Amino acid sequence: MLHPHPRRGHRALRIGRVSLPNQVYVVTFVTRDRIGWFRDFATARAASASLVATVGATDADLLAWVLMPDHAHLLLKLGSRWPLQRIVQSVKAAMALAANRILGRRGPLWARAYHDHALRADEDVVAAARYIVRNPVRAGLARRCGDYAYWDAVWIDRRSR
Repeated sequence: MLHPHPRRGHRALRIGRVSLPNQVYVVTFVTRDRIGWFRDFATARAASASLVATVGATDADLLAWVLMPDHAHLLLKLGSRWPLQRIVQSVKAAMALAANRILGRRGPLWARAYHDHALRADEDVVAAARYIVRNPVRAGLARRCGDYAYWDAVWIDRRSR
């Protein structure tokens, strides 16, 4: 029997969502109305720092990330205590707080929903990281990854950049 009130929109995205310890997830979230708040250097820098610090305060590993002008991509390996939804909510809140402080504004910065994809056993984690950090090149924001400031991956030695 069909449900008389099928879930739509953001609620439908959460149907069947699970948070598995030690699972690697690709997570994407966008700004409200796709506004490019992070084109501004100071805003992007503050938001990036808050992203790294917030995930660092959880038991998840931030394997790779990129902050684009109007969205972010993360490659996360969950620990055992923090579910994915809580990490994403914490990251979005911290980044919004940092960005809003620089921008002199209040209110929501991110759209409510986010997209996540649990990597299957046959999917290459390093390939997923490469795809994430190459976003600025594909978008025409940089000629090569190293030319774009707002990304990182655990496989890169920061001193060699």
